[in-house]
Amino acid sequence: MSYSKSSMRTPLGRVRGLGSAKSGTEHFWMQRLTGVANLPLSLFVIGLIITTAGSNYAAVKATLGSPLVAIPLILFVISATWHMRIGMQVIIEDYVPQEGPKVALILANTFFSFAIGLGSVFAILKLSFGV
Repeated sequence: MSYSKSSMRTPLGRVRGLGSAKSGTEHFWMQRLTGVANLPLSLFVIGLIITTAGSNYAAVKATLGSPLVAIPLILFVISATWHMRIGMQVIIEDYVPQEGPKVALILANTFFSFAIGLGSVFAILKLSFGV
């Protein structure tokens, strides 16, 4: 296999297949992994919504208080917010040309995703422990 002399990549870089930032493939695979995890977890949440639709507050609170419901809900929230953060970061990196606003938006995206995830997990745990 011959490579042209104009290639800026080192032989090790060509073997590893990593880009200059060395994180592009990690984001790609993490987004795919969370997407695959979201599929069964989303089906669980949709089923939960269907089964609790029309129930009174006490019945829904009792259902959400079960560990068999709370654990998949927490997994769904973590996976969905992580997937959301990665996807939005890719959009920001692709469509915001200036470096300053790009960094600010990526930070805001990370803090927003963390706040949504933390608030949701807190609410689920509060319901689950009956506090």
